[in-house]
Amino acid sequence: MKNTLLFIIILLSVSANAQTETELIGKWKLVKWTQNGKEKNLQDHFHTDQIFQVFLENKHQFQSITGDDVHKGKWKLSPDGKSLTIISGVLPIVFLIEYFDAKKRVITQETLGTLEYEKVP
Repeated sequence: MKNTLLFIIILLSVSANAQTETELIGKWKLVKWTQNGKEKNLQDHFHTDQIFQVFLENKHQFQSITGDDVHKGKWKLSPDGKSLTIISGVLPIVFLIEYFDAKKRVITQETLGTLEYEKVP
């Protein structure tokens, strides 16, 4: 009985942080970027603080928006919800999902570092 209860608690805590495709749909604003242990200044690097990822339900369409620039692509979430692949351009980029809830998403990629997003209406 004790083991069953422990298993249920672990299962619920893991599933509470698992990102699903439905929850990913929408517009996410980049609020923090850390690379090699140092926080990057978004305004200095991108010349804007209006940096978004938009995940569309229709055929897994994706938009990367930086100021007035829009780049289109596709996205794919791994079956276990632990990695996110974005294909915008020639090569796919695979991100590890470090954290996720209804309002915040933190992803990492070896070269790019850690990116923190907040969901916007």
